[in-house]
Amino acid sequence: MASQSANLWVLLGLGLAGILFVTRKLKKVIREDFGAFVEKLQLLPPPPPPPPKAPYPLTGLTFAVSDVFDIDGHVTGFGHPDWVMTHDKASWTSPVVTALVEGGATCIGKTVVDELAYGISGENKHYGTPTNPAVHERVPGGSSSGAAVAVAANLVDFSLGIDTVGGVRIPAGFCGILGFRPSHGAVSHVGIIPISTSLDTIGWFAKDPNILRRVGHVLLQLPYAIQRSPRQIIIADDCFQLLKIPVDRVAQVVIKSTEKLFGRQVLKHENVEDYLRSKAPSLKALHSKKSNGELKTFSTRLLANVMQSLQRHEFKHNHGEWISLAKPVLDPAISAQIYETLDTEDTDIEKYKAIRDEMRTAISSLLKDDGILVIPTIADPPPKLGGKEILSEEYQSRACNLLSVASVSGCCQVTIPLGFHNKCPLSVSFIARHGGDRFLLDTVQTMYTSLQEQADIAAKSKVSKNAVSKEQSAEIAKEKGNQAFKDKQWQKAIGFYTEAIKLSGTNATYYSNRALAYLELGSYLQAEADCTQAINLDKKNVKAYLRRATAREMLGYYKEAIEDFRYALVLEPTNKRASQSVERLRKLFQ
Repeated sequence: MASQSANLWVLLGLGLAGILFVTRKLKKVIREDFGAFVEKLQLLPPPPPPPPKAPYPLTGLTFAVSDVFDIDGHVTGFGHPDWVMTHDKASWTSPVVTALVEGGATCIGKTVVDELAYGISGENKHYGTPTNPAVHERVPGGSSSGAAVAVAANLVDFSLGIDTVGGVRIPAGFCGILGFRPSHGAVSHVGIIPISTSLDTIGWFAKDPNILRRVGHVLLQLPYAIQRSPRQIIIADDCFQLLKIPVDRVAQVVIKSTEKLFGRQVLKHENVEDYLRSKAPSLKALHSKKSNGELKTFSTRLLANVMQSLQRHEFKHNHGEWISLAKPVLDPAISAQIYETLDTEDTDIEKYKAIRDEMRTAISSLLKDDGILVIPTIADPPPKLGGKEILSEEYQSRACNLLSVASVSGCCQVTIPLGFHNKCPLSVSFIARHGGDRFLLDTVQTMYTSLQEQADIAAKSKVSKNAVSKEQSAEIAKEKGNQAFKDKQWQKAIGFYTEAIKLSGTNATYYSNRALAYLELGSYLQAEADCTQAINLDKKNVKAYLRRATAREMLGYYKEAIEDFRYALVLEPTNKRASQSVERLRKLFQ
């Protein structure tokens, strides 16, 4: 009996050992390529030029391409095995891939995309979902999931993807790497399977901002030029309200990095919807067709609807015949997005394209040649694998609201990692005007190290939660004061600014803003006192000098008023108000 019992324990032990061995072996296989590739291959660069000629710009780098790029002798798979079976091998290689190889890089394979490159989760039931190297139990993001994973897992130095409605930006954010969506039309679409011609861009991933920039110089064919620093960095306050993670872990990191590198005067805040609303007259033609009251005035939600309608309409135009035949084998979620919605009329499509042009003009007007718009990449952290959260209307709406700004306008956008929050990657996005790709790549190169330092400080900060919450509460109170001021509710604005000062009494802006409200009420002594306090806190606060000068002029302190206006001119020589006021007062009282 004892012998049988011993044998049983031996068998159990051997069985458990076998299970552990197989499990470890399987895990090792998964870790080797993280499920990123659908096909391995090798495209070698030409021999390097002999000295003293300079080496190729991408010498020594490896890359992978999403399975939407044509490579001679290989079927472009488009994320679906039925597509592979019904299409021939490519007879040539995409010029974009060729340019990178000729630039000195080695292509090592093709990577997984969402089915028909249509989703944003990165999950693919046919080829398996690539494992997110940053957080294994969560989705990698799509559609270019494998390309992002290959970079995040250090399998390649950079990779190519396609970004229509976020196909590069989302996986970059979810996997904690850099992702660049260039200006629409800046990189040739020849040799790729189209999704939506008016929205498609060829984007790329990297971990190193220098590599991201080098790839950009090759693909964008950029000649040498002197690097420029941004003169304005605009925080899109309304877009950050969509975030489901602490705003200070994202916006404040950018703000502190900007202040350190360029000074506080470069920073601006803007409600993007308010700005764009006045710049998009074509949207008015759509309002009468919308029964939902929320869509009767411009919002990024309406812009998201324009983006999704264009994507669906053009996708069906490009692939409708094949999809009709393959519908039974398509993922139901993909099929639903394409078919289970009302068809978009051709007249609406033309209006949508007009909106696209207006958005491009509006953002160019806002940013000009030297401005950066800062928005969250995506509002939510990456969802868990196998969950339905990412398919929900609420999740899709929040995501598309943010992604639509660059997709519809065609402006360039870059996703920048900012560490982790609750073990999930954080990121922020910078947008530059259409055609500002070099400037955007240069800005990332300049700011990247500082952004990582500030993100690390924010993550490791020993400041008490109470202190952080006071700072956040003060900012909220200030914003409420700004809104009350816009509504000409001066006393109410003063109340909010006073609340902000009580919470954070060392912020010059709060005193300067309250002074402006006091000026509107004719409370000149209070305005003068607030401006003096603001100047004590910030000697370069031009607005405080101008407002104190106005208060002193109204109080009859003309000499002091002239001195304040003159000092404002020293700080800002082109300030017309200050120069005109000095001249007016000099003629009257000197």
